Amino acid sequence: MDEAERVAQRIAIIDHGKIVAQGTPAELKRQAKTDSPEGAFLALTGNSIRDESANPGTGQLRQFKEMWMSAIYAMWLREVKRYLRSRVQIVASLAPPIMYLPILGFGLGPVFQQAGQGNYMQFVAPGVVGMSILFSSIFSGVGLLFDRQFGFLKETLVASVPRINIMIGRTLGSATIAVLQGTLVLTVCVIAGFRPVSLAQLPLAFLFMLLIATAFAALGTAIGSVLKDMQGFQIVMNFLVMPIFFLSGALFPLSNLPKALTALTSLDPLSYGINGLRAALINLSHFGAPFDAGVLVVAAVVFLAAGTHLCSKIEI
Repeated sequence: MDEAERVAQRIAIIDHGKIVAQGTPAELKRQAKTDSPEGAFLALTGNSIRDESANPGTGQLRQFKEMWMSAIYAMWLREVKRYLRSRVQIVASLAPPIMYLPILGFGLGPVFQQAGQGNYMQFVAPGVVGMSILFSSIFSGVGLLFDRQFGFLKETLVASVPRINIMIGRTLGSATIAVLQGTLVLTVCVIAGFRPVSLAQLPLAFLFMLLIATAFAALGTAIGSVLKDMQGFQIVMNFLVMPIFFLSGALFPLSNLPKALTALTSLDPLSYGINGLRAALINLSHFGAPFDAGVLVVAAVVFLAAGTHLCSKIEI
């Protein structure tokens, strides 16, 4: 402020992107009722001077925390705003349940009932919700590829914030989008005839939706950190994402499977997410809801750590 007072005839003070005051240095000091340029700035922006002489590290620690949280919030907000502004993406997210529910729910329903398994629509709806969350989360890697192509990723990585902040912000943003899409799909399922057994357990269902979204959003960002073109992402879709979906038990019960298939489904993190959704929505559980939640938390931590490591290796 001292330098601005010496070289500038008029000064504009900006706080959080808005001009809160402008005028000559003398006018600003008179408006703030102070003789100090710094005091005028602090008064006009609504801040105050803090005495940190007793503990010099306090101010640095507070600034570090603010920088840490602001970077995460900025990345999260960007992902959410980009989704909310894309009506095509919102509408397209409803295509899979509209296709899967009539074909599978009504087509395989009689066979499922003859096998003594009950209403197939009730059984498959949580699987369709999990499928939409999986695809939406993994596609966060596509966003990273576009950011790399158009230069936004480079601008982000050269910022003076740890890359783990960028990773966490992107992951939370993608997870939020996936939960929103899962909520839309669950609404479509209810319209199609699905009925949760208890509305009191809906918060538990949303918890599992959030865990699924967080785990696979971290995986999607990790994949996007490694790939450099869309062709590679298509390979990942065919050889990773589709097996994850089909081995999750979204379309069939996990009980009485061959041993080899049982082992593969046990290694699939989505199996525990969909099983948790079924436990919350229709009181049908194969592993147990607490165990499902624990596996998803571990998967989310592992994928987030892997994504942070791979993100730190990106060359700009």
